[in-house]
Amino acid sequence: MRITEHPILEVPERKRVSFTFDGRSMEAVEGEVISSALFANGVRVFNEHHVDGALQGIFCANGQCAQCLVLANGIPVKACITPLEEGMRVESIKGLPGLLADDNQVPSSKLIEVRTDVLIVGAGPAGLSAAIELGKKGVPTILVDDKQELGGKLSLQTHNFFGSIKDCHAGTRGMDIGKLLAEELADYKTVEVWLNSPAVGVFSDKKVGVVRNGHYVAVVPEKLLISTGAREKSLAFPGCDLPGVYGAGAFQTLVNRDRVRAAERLFIVGGGNVGLIAAYHAIQAGIKVAGLVEALPQCGGYKVHLDKIKRLGVPVYTSHTVLRAEGQSGVEKVVISEIDSNFKSVSGTEKEFEVDTLLIAVGLNPVNELARKAEEFGFDVYSAGDARMISEASAAMFSGKIIGYRILQDMGLHVDFPSEWDGLLETLRSEPGPLHAMNTPSFEEGVYPVIRCNQEIPCNPCTSVCPKNAIRLEGEDITEVPVFDGDCIGCGKCVCICPGLAITLVDRRHDPSKQKALVTVPWELPEGVIKEGQIVQTTGFEGEDIGKGKVVSIRSAKWQDRRRLVALEVPWEEADLVAGLKIYEDVEAKQPDEISASLDDDVIVCRCERVTKGQIREEIKRGVRDLNSLKAVLRVGMGPCGGKTCIPLIERMFREEGVSQSEVEPHVERPFTQEVPISAFLKEEEDDK
Repeated sequence: MRITEHPILEVPERKRVSFTFDGRSMEAVEGEVISSALFANGVRVFNEHHVDGALQGIFCANGQCAQCLVLANGIPVKACITPLEEGMRVESIKGLPGLLADDNQVPSSKLIEVRTDVLIVGAGPAGLSAAIELGKKGVPTILVDDKQELGGKLSLQTHNFFGSIKDCHAGTRGMDIGKLLAEELADYKTVEVWLNSPAVGVFSDKKVGVVRNGHYVAVVPEKLLISTGAREKSLAFPGCDLPGVYGAGAFQTLVNRDRVRAAERLFIVGGGNVGLIAAYHAIQAGIKVAGLVEALPQCGGYKVHLDKIKRLGVPVYTSHTVLRAEGQSGVEKVVISEIDSNFKSVSGTEKEFEVDTLLIAVGLNPVNELARKAEEFGFDVYSAGDARMISEASAAMFSGKIIGYRILQDMGLHVDFPSEWDGLLETLRSEPGPLHAMNTPSFEEGVYPVIRCNQEIPCNPCTSVCPKNAIRLEGEDITEVPVFDGDCIGCGKCVCICPGLAITLVDRRHDPSKQKALVTVPWELPEGVIKEGQIVQTTGFEGEDIGKGKVVSIRSAKWQDRRRLVALEVPWEEADLVAGLKIYEDVEAKQPDEISASLDDDVIVCRCERVTKGQIREEIKRGVRDLNSLKAVLRVGMGPCGGKTCIPLIERMFREEGVSQSEVEPHVERPFTQEVPISAFLKEEEDDK
């Protein structure tokens, strides 16, 4: 179940290590986390919940919950953040793990305090960008992150980024941007980087708790920047707790970071950019995408992201929702249906798909617990990136740069802050704009690009690479749609750099008899999916069938940045219409054998404590208006995730029951935002720093 080749990602040779799972010998690669090693060996179930014996699999892949709990050499650990070691004995857990024997006495140590001018929490696009600006001015800064490498979610993004080339590396792949930022930061010696070091709490004495490589450290900053990103929203429906139902971000971690082929056939809920990109990443990894549902009449993500999966043959169902997931030890089927204007399921429209994975991509919530507490305790605190406002990574980078400048100004250092930056940031954060009618000129001779980017989104790479300056935006704003207006030499640079794969190149010089023309399309799928000489089904702007084409050549060169150029010979009159080619045959969804009665009351809302909708609804009807009362009675929010998953779902339940949010007393969060082993406070610090 490993990815052995990928059109974009390198698959390096890595040292193999041996381990056992429940007594069975297995093989892994050195340094990978336990959960990825188990997935690669076909294991999807990690434990049985102590409340009801429910099977548990991966969920967040981020150390925030405990659904992947296993025993490693007898110690309970979260599989998604615990590196595997040679000879490790890994065991599934049935119920609660027993207490460890008190064999080893650990001496207590003095609490370590570290002072710094600036502490940045989160080394994703925003945190890295801010740290670079502080480093340029020689400001003593500590940058902490809970991951093993810098870049945050940038390391998972194989696609070219939107935005501005000058301001946020548009046209460059996300994973490469992360490396560029990390390399630039390494030049500034006043910025100290702590990896594997989650910030776990802020306190009224102006200290920030950080678990640095397993040791608790209290950091005392003059200024605090929170750039912790976002977490995925969840859904509560029958079967939502089955192994195989998890977030699109967790899926990208398995596939793009750990090179694990995490599914054979999957379905996606949510048509925003996260869901659309996850679908494309799955296809790149050789995983079949059976379909995608979106509750709204239109998908909310960039249209170019939507079009590129439709052109490959992925069915997209708008005004639909997931009804339930079914299976015994994991997901085996998913059932969807149409919904009406009130978002109610329409009886008789059910469709069933056989899949082994269901990805949830229904939006993001800011990870802002630390920021809120820091404001309450009077820290000199700033926020950047998704922790401040959910938007694209290009906006997160630029917001980090701006906040870095703000901090420098507030420290009394002189920096020139361009007046137009705030406006550009708002543009980069903007939602996809209106659609324009396609205004593509057609020619009877020569070579020319066909640009299918007809939605207002912040993006300009195609205008910067044309050697003839023949592509321009219709207006001065970066969200204006691009148009071709000039001479074309057929170089294909615009086809290679377009983040939305929305540009093709038509060459009518190919056949003087005007029977055939060549159309060059961008291609980022695995080797062997198509071959030279093959007859393929061509598709249009929005995935509609056009006709047949012959693969004449598949060009690959270093300057193409891992994007290949496929030349298709097509009928003369179809050349302007061809936008891609289909790899999936049309699949007719099955009708469910039987329509089961609604089991809404049995749906799990609090995963950690296995609390159902019915239990919560009963307390709401009984008059409970305090989330802390629910916590006391039902234990919701008492588990390892601290309410990060269930509390938003419970707040929604109050609204569904006609209770205004103003009537509900909010959830009181625990002082630590995630679990901290007691050993972190007892171990001696190994590093004098």
